[in-house]
Amino acid sequence: MDIHDLDQFLLIGSAVLIVAVLAVRLSVTAGLPSLLMYLALGLLLGSSGLGIEFDNADLALSFGLSALMLILAEGGITTNWSHVRPSIGFGLLLATLGSVVSVLVVSVGVHVLLDLNWTLSILLAAVLTPTDAAAVFSVLRSVPLKHRVSGTLEAESGLNDAPIVVLVLAISSGDLAHGGLVSFAVLIVYEVVAGIGLGAAVGLLGGALLKRVALPASGLYPLVVVAFTIFAYSSAAAVHASGFAAIYVAALILGNTELPHRMATRSFVEGVGWLAQIALFVMLGLLASPGEFSWWHIWMGVAVGAILTFVARPLSIAVCGVWFGIRMREQLFLGWAGLRGAVPIILATIPLAHDVPGSHDLFNIVFVAVVIYTLAQAAPLGVLASWCGVLGEVRQLEVEAAPLERIAADLLQVRVSSGSKFVGLEVGELRLPQGAVVSLLVRGEETLVPSRNTRIMVGDEMLIVSSRQVRDRVDRRLTSVARHGRLADWGR
Repeated sequence: MDIHDLDQFLLIGSAVLIVAVLAVRLSVTAGLPSLLMYLALGLLLGSSGLGIEFDNADLALSFGLSALMLILAEGGITTNWSHVRPSIGFGLLLATLGSVVSVLVVSVGVHVLLDLNWTLSILLAAVLTPTDAAAVFSVLRSVPLKHRVSGTLEAESGLNDAPIVVLVLAISSGDLAHGGLVSFAVLIVYEVVAGIGLGAAVGLLGGALLKRVALPASGLYPLVVVAFTIFAYSSAAAVHASGFAAIYVAALILGNTELPHRMATRSFVEGVGWLAQIALFVMLGLLASPGEFSWWHIWMGVAVGAILTFVARPLSIAVCGVWFGIRMREQLFLGWAGLRGAVPIILATIPLAHDVPGSHDLFNIVFVAVVIYTLAQAAPLGVLASWCGVLGEVRQLEVEAAPLERIAADLLQVRVSSGSKFVGLEVGELRLPQGAVVSLLVRGEETLVPSRNTRIMVGDEMLIVSSRQVRDRVDRRLTSVARHGRLADWGR
């Protein structure tokens, strides 16, 4: 690449990024996952559109897995552990037993009903089984779900990539045929368990280190947090464990550790996650060739998607939900909300890279199924969530912390949203512990030094200085007031 090529690449790349970012607003307004916009943009730029040629399956696989690492890191860091914890068992069961049920049902259905050979049937089932957190939450960002439901979807989508990647790689490379089912099952258990263990170790180590080391610039914290998650992935990969399980668990621990500048870190990784999604989906759109799609590909995509959506997914939810007493309407929503996005299309590039016979047809079928069923499932999710009774409360408390090292204190920044129970309270009614004080209140362009009688309004930002000794009590008090209002914990 010479300097002229670089200039041209930067021109096209920046223009694509601007259009893609602006498309996010359009997708949110329409209630559709932004991935469809990005795929369409890639198709527009590709061989069937403006003529940019891209057919390197190996490069697409490497780039796709790299982007998926960043998407999983963003998912883990931005996930609230207190929301996921009650659902982690159900989510893990869906990611393992649920995936097994789905693969078995879809592969048998495809082989018997659609007359594909067993290799392609199992590959197709495995590739389409994992749910995609980016696809699910690009639709549900504005739909507040009950923590049990959102936690289940987050845990499942964060952990179900690991066993499926092993399965698809083993089939595509021929290792499954040579090694046998027992050794393969042992391998999957080892990869997932070792990956989770290494991820937890790196996350705990990174969190303990960052809590004790004051970095000279706030912008370094997001960088080192992301670096720790990548380190977790590469450490697991070095010992042939699941890097995807490791990076998600490490990110989950780091994102829920009381680190300095947590909100800045979350904002940074959200930006990185969006960039990874944009680049990934545009690249996958470039890789696809709609001119090669026949009516057979479209028919197969619709048929396989129907088996997955209306038979395999509900059955896997029902089998796993029996152990946790999940009611039927909640099962219905969880089944319908299992959107497929980047992950199935990335996984479909693995057989392409290994030159598996029929892999081009498989890629086209997967692409069609993802686009059609993402459109069909995404549109009614908000209405379905209401009907199924899984809507939760609007988030009412958003706190960012920064260390004040020389005085052993923290500066907390609290944003007051429209649905918050802080609205209308006087500052004195917060009843913060001794050692904490609301030092400043920012209201629009105005900055106030509040008194005890200053009333809190929508859109206010409160700056609270808290000594380290009472920091945990301040957090608990703010959370309690956000949930229950001025009478929270009255009498204690």
